[in-house]
Amino acid sequence: MAHASYSSHSLLRKRGEGIASVSFSELLFDLIYVFAVTQLSHYFLHHLDLTGFLQSTVLWFAVWLGWQHTTWMTNWFDPNIRSIRGILFMLMILGLLVAAALPEAFGERGWIFALCYVIIQVGRTAAILFMLGRKHQLTPNYTRIFGWFVISAIFWIAGAFQEPEMRLILWAIAVLCDYTAPMFGFYLPFLGKSDPAKDWTIDGHHLAERSQLFVIIAFGETILMSGASLSEIEVWTAPVVMAAIISFLSSLAMWWIYFDSSSEAGAKKIMKVDNPGLLGLKYHSIHVILVGALILCAVGDELVVNHPLGHMTGGAIFVVIVGPIIYLIANMVYKWFTCRIIAKSHIIAIVSLAILIVVSPHLNLIIANALSVSILVFISIYEVIDPKKHKPEEEPE
Repeated sequence: MAHASYSSHSLLRKRGEGIASVSFSELLFDLIYVFAVTQLSHYFLHHLDLTGFLQSTVLWFAVWLGWQHTTWMTNWFDPNIRSIRGILFMLMILGLLVAAALPEAFGERGWIFALCYVIIQVGRTAAILFMLGRKHQLTPNYTRIFGWFVISAIFWIAGAFQEPEMRLILWAIAVLCDYTAPMFGFYLPFLGKSDPAKDWTIDGHHLAERSQLFVIIAFGETILMSGASLSEIEVWTAPVVMAAIISFLSSLAMWWIYFDSSSEAGAKKIMKVDNPGLLGLKYHSIHVILVGALILCAVGDELVVNHPLGHMTGGAIFVVIVGPIIYLIANMVYKWFTCRIIAKSHIIAIVSLAILIVVSPHLNLIIANALSVSILVFISIYEVIDPKKHKPEEEPE
């Protein structure tokens, strides 16, 4: 993998000395996002309608983008250095406030959520710029990033003082700014745009491992939601216990679909390409969808365990069936990015789940979930017995 010849700086990770490892401080940082994911899944469970979905989506993208840009920071800069570690700890404090404010982000605590999020994004970037100085090769890139975070901050802060409907619109614009700006190289007038091949030279293994660890967080949420719901039910009837077992099988099947082939291929590919920054951008752009789908599935698991014999409402259909569809589509896109293959088994599963949507109004929650999970289990088994295991391409992009 080609690396840009960055001028030496005491804050940067040492390149060419083996694979960059994930530090303990980064793992500690991730604990804040365990809490955030739990907050989001509970929020959507209690706002299981279109408005709740749109609000949860905006909040989720904000949570992910805060984590993503910190991950890129610790990919470039050594988190074992005290000044970088200090930034991480400050971001943890702010992240804790962001996560705690999530349930009332569209209520009275909107200004706390928005202000802390803006400080995370703008403050982190400003601190890095201050420590880098004017002449380092990364400085123009971080200057453009800083500019875009200032632009999105206007919408975050303005939205915090509006009614929920207008707040949703302004925050959606802010999310679009933060999510799409990297796709255009953070282009700004007079400052130009960043070149992924030169300005985003990253350690691919570190980025892949960080994303995989976040996926584990999301899987943990699916299991915790089911386990917590089961423990709170006083009488364990057969449907309740079966619903919990089926939910666990769902988590296991989705874990297998991602980790048995997709994640390994992604980690290998991103380490070998000549432009890891561009692939890293695609990597994170699809993982926000993939992990978001897992959060939907976690909501579905808790709903089914609490009401296994309940009717399939529109909201239930979305979290029990559409959630797995989004997850499979995200995995398909991920495999295309990394292996340049189209997973036919995923297409079959998506079509089967779409058919299940049609018949689901005639089913109760546990039956619909069992059928949905059986399709995911089929995919997992197919991935095991398929003689043509998916390998990442060897040639650079």
